[in-house]
Amino acid sequence: MKRLFFAILLLFNFTAFAQKPCEIDQNIADSLGTFKSTKAYIVFERSFAGNSTDIFFSLTNNNGVLGLEAQFLQRSQEFIKAACFDNNSKIYLQLSNGKIVTLLHAGADTCGTLVVGEGNINNRVMTGSFVFARENYEDLRTSPVTFMRVRFAGETVDYPFRTALVAEMDKKEYEPENYFIHYLKCIEN
Repeated sequence: MKRLFFAILLLFNFTAFAQKPCEIDQNIADSLGTFKSTKAYIVFERSFAGNSTDIFFSLTNNNGVLGLEAQFLQRSQEFIKAACFDNNSKIYLQLSNGKIVTLLHAGADTCGTLVVGEGNINNRVMTGSFVFARENYEDLRTSPVTFMRVRFAGETVDYPFRTALVAEMDKKEYEPENYFIHYLKCIEN
């Protein structure tokens, strides 16, 4: 009976503390260097009055430089105004320990693409490449993200993160607050 109890306790510990599996989307090594990225992961979703916004993150390692690809997808029957990334754009992540982690825009200036879909639904897709600043980077491994502020070219927009999110898009459960805790290890080596 003691062995059975110990086996059940051990099994529970393994499942309770299991790490999230790494889902690598690209892993390229050639004469120019290496590039590795994780699959896109939904970190924010808002739907209200026929307008919706989804934000996807993908972590990257480009020749040892860790970065973040942030993709913003907006849908509406109304016209969607452009929000642009330029060389002053930043993403600020507020952690539960009170610290702020800053990501600097490292890509080309972009305002995304507006595409009219079926039923005259407007879709605006914008992707930005960001790199981590040195300060507070280590805190992302241990402290959940509670809030994100994005500095676009002409405005600043705030996005609260949730502990758990069941996405309308694919009906899967996501953990936006713990995204970096679970997946940063996937691209560090």
